[in-house]
Amino acid sequence: MAPRGESVNEEMRLRSRRRLMRATVELVDQHGYSATTLADIAEQAGLARGLVSYYFDGKRLLMQAATHRLMHLELAAALAPLPGDASPQCRLATAIDAVLNTALDHPRVMRSHLALILDPDVGDFVQDPEQRQLGALLREVLADWGAGDPIAEHAVLRSALMGGCIGLLLPGAQTPLPPIRADLFARYDLPWELGRPPQPQAPSRPHWAPQEPTAP
Repeated sequence: MAPRGESVNEEMRLRSRRRLMRATVELVDQHGYSATTLADIAEQAGLARGLVSYYFDGKRLLMQAATHRLMHLELAAALAPLPGDASPQCRLATAIDAVLNTALDHPRVMRSHLALILDPDVGDFVQDPEQRQLGALLREVLADWGAGDPIAEHAVLRSALMGGCIGLLLPGAQTPLPPIRADLFARYDLPWELGRPPQPQAPSRPHWAPQEPTAP
């Protein structure tokens, strides 16, 4: 039997990585991060336990890569059906909604991800291949929208989206989606009806908006 070519080997490695990341999301969705072990993930993915350590340097990095891939897939799936002539505002609104709804659809995964990246004792922010794909897609959307510096604007949007997700998921003190979405849409001057509005009309006054000054 002829040896496999490098391109075939690379495709097999990519498939194994994806199976591990998909299994991580599935198990953390069901059981939470702490209760999910690397052995569980390997079994769910149908791979040998040793392959987890071969592809990922620990559970934390696997968790973060899995979440970045989840967010990238959800974002790409939300943008794909848009017509070719969709406005840049529509694309940005769709992207914001995709991230917020990923947090609502996968709360355990997103809570675990946020807790890990905000913990200063576990390491720096991970810029893995999945995170770079997610960032590239968001920068493309921002460039179409008209950002003069898509890289800098991406950093701002990423922080704003993280804050929005924390608001949605903060245990015991969750903020409803409409005011968080209204805040983000106002930042980018996006009409409420674009994307996936959670209700027919925007809140009458976003929670962040300053009160009008009263006459003396």
